[in-house]
Amino acid sequence: MIVLALNCGSSSVKFRLSHVQPGAPEGEHERSLARGLLEGLPAGEAVLSLRVGERVEREKVVLRSYEGAVRHALDRVTDPALGLPAIAAVGHRVVHGGARFTRPTLIDPEVMAVLEELEALAPLHNAPSLAGIRATRMTLGLGTPMAAVFDTAFHASLPEHASHYAISSDLARRHGIRRFGFHGLSYQSVLASYCRMTGTPLERATLIVLHLGNGCSAAAIKDGRSVDTSMGFTPLEGLVMGTRSGDLDPALVGYLARKERASIETVEEWLNGQSGLLGLSGLTHDVRTLVARESDHPGARLALEVFCYRARKYVGAYLAALGGAQAMVFTGGIGENSPEIRARILEGMEWCGLRLDPVLNSRSGAEGRISPPDAALPTYVIPTDEELIIAQETALCVGKLKKTLRM
Repeated sequence: MIVLALNCGSSSVKFRLSHVQPGAPEGEHERSLARGLLEGLPAGEAVLSLRVGERVEREKVVLRSYEGAVRHALDRVTDPALGLPAIAAVGHRVVHGGARFTRPTLIDPEVMAVLEELEALAPLHNAPSLAGIRATRMTLGLGTPMAAVFDTAFHASLPEHASHYAISSDLARRHGIRRFGFHGLSYQSVLASYCRMTGTPLERATLIVLHLGNGCSAAAIKDGRSVDTSMGFTPLEGLVMGTRSGDLDPALVGYLARKERASIETVEEWLNGQSGLLGLSGLTHDVRTLVARESDHPGARLALEVFCYRARKYVGAYLAALGGAQAMVFTGGIGENSPEIRARILEGMEWCGLRLDPVLNSRSGAEGRISPPDAALPTYVIPTDEELIIAQETALCVGKLKKTLRM
């Protein structure tokens, strides 16, 4: 099946056209035909990078919306000059699936209506995904099946003691309040790669994973299932992120609203878009710039110290929650490409067996072990591949539909 995987983020659109064969042997179940990245969204001059085989193209394009970005991506992968096969199905990453969506789901008008209701819970992410779905439907028509693949689904296995907030049970039940967790596609990808690399059966894999990018989270995985994660009801909870605050005293929302005479919605916008590394540093959310300016910019130094300290606390907490782990894994843009940040997060954790090999850790973006052979708790860098998971889950979902129609 030829599947287009669309991953609409807060500032970019990733896409990949693949030939997917569910059930095929490892290494043969997916073959990438084309992949692309549109950066600089939602409006203004964006940059498109497109790879088809060994051919790589880069172009600048002026875009005014996510819909325009997705339409442009679709125009490129359906350009007859590229000689690519026709798209049989499209898979969309949707960040927040709420309590209803715990597995990949075919998109119909009823599903779209529910996704629109969930948009308020992940405004930086669900809105771009919905825009991508609308643009795809408008471009490809009703004849091309589409599936929504949810970041929250991987964490549907959270036990009650990890998924419940200590608020009135009646309030929580009436309003569907619980800890959902996010970055599930990334964790699913990393877990599969770890099992492949180490020969560990999925049901026996117990890991702590740090997904560090513009959005950051931690996950405790026991016997192949998520048992705790740092993000909660929305993606705002947990680690310090690029522009999101992560954990804070909830009374701050009302306090700031009163002191600044601002609406609660405005305060939430500050916590989502003007906090985190950007807010702490007063400079940027980009870790590379902060590392370069740390020696002469107090804000940059403070931002990095808080970022690494908060991540280290979660690693320690999840070691306690799991009763130990088989391995520690870094993934995401920062986790995969910043040896310095990895080293600073694990600094002083030799007591629990976490030690890095300086030479192995100096590699950037490469998959593999970065701890010495005698480290009691091995540490790995495993690049995430969310588009692969989207493509595989979409093929399975659409395949079940076609099988049902034939019966």
